[in-house]
Amino acid sequence: MKNQFYPIKFSPILKDKIWGGEKLKSILNKPSTVKNVGESWEISDVEGDVSMVANGSLKGQSLKHLLSTYKNDLIGKQNYAEFGNTFPLLIKFIDAKEDLSIQLHPNNTLAAKRHNSFGKTEMWYVMQADQDANLIVGFNQPMDSETYLKHLENKTLPEILNFDTVKTGDAYFIDVGRVHAIGSGVLLAEIQQTSDITYRVYDWDRVDDAGNERELHIDLALEAFDFNMPENFRVNYSKVKNKDNPMVTCPYFTVNYLKLSEPLIKRNTKDSFIIYMCVAGQLLVKANGFSTALQTGETVLLPAALKDFELVTDNATLLEVYV
Repeated sequence: MKNQFYPIKFSPILKDKIWGGEKLKSILNKPSTVKNVGESWEISDVEGDVSMVANGSLKGQSLKHLLSTYKNDLIGKQNYAEFGNTFPLLIKFIDAKEDLSIQLHPNNTLAAKRHNSFGKTEMWYVMQADQDANLIVGFNQPMDSETYLKHLENKTLPEILNFDTVKTGDAYFIDVGRVHAIGSGVLLAEIQQTSDITYRVYDWDRVDDAGNERELHIDLALEAFDFNMPENFRVNYSKVKNKDNPMVTCPYFTVNYLKLSEPLIKRNTKDSFIIYMCVAGQLLVKANGFSTALQTGETVLLPAALKDFELVTDNATLLEVYV
């Protein structure tokens, strides 16, 4: 099968969220009858939400099956040695019609001890934002646990949070231990470790249709907090056309920005799979005699063994992701 690898697309896993909206359907054309679609999990190996192949000869097979069958050829020798039959990344599109909860995520050590899970380091790329829409990332002043808990108890937590008004193309790196939230009116792409562990500390006092508040994780979050993180969460990157523009490199993933106005021949020289998230425009991904179409809001996985390929377009913006 190695010689028959091709650019693989997966069926999106859509998530109904209390804060979700219509943009995943109206802008990204996700197939759903659910009213409040908050997330589209594009490539997932989270237990209970494992992606299924949507195209080609592997159609109908699960990501987990591909991993256990093709191993190094799918994700790379070093990745397979480290992660085994667990895909290391979770790839999403997120639509926040309303503010998400104020939250943070644990690191690998804490997540492994408490949840038998990876930590949740993540990155955001803003695809569309309504006027004055914002993201919450970090605090707006030096912080310690005592001050934080006082504001939490007094329901004045937003007073000490950092609000950034955002526009298309803004990008953020959200390290573990940093408080954050996606604000209403933001549509974004998210790259993260394979983890669904979130510690919710404040949920704007809202209730669901049954009048119930969502669970908070005040005590769990306190140990996960890093109150001394530098203000280095905004990602500054170049946008030179028709070449890789580095955005984020961390121990868990690397992300490049590509703005293409002409076809680009690529060679994968890394010991890793490559994921392309199409955040604007459209293209064909050609490899090994196969041609896979990609539209805005779609994602494709190129197996590690697939070394030579071409991105054919005259107008596309992509996030290139690998480990």
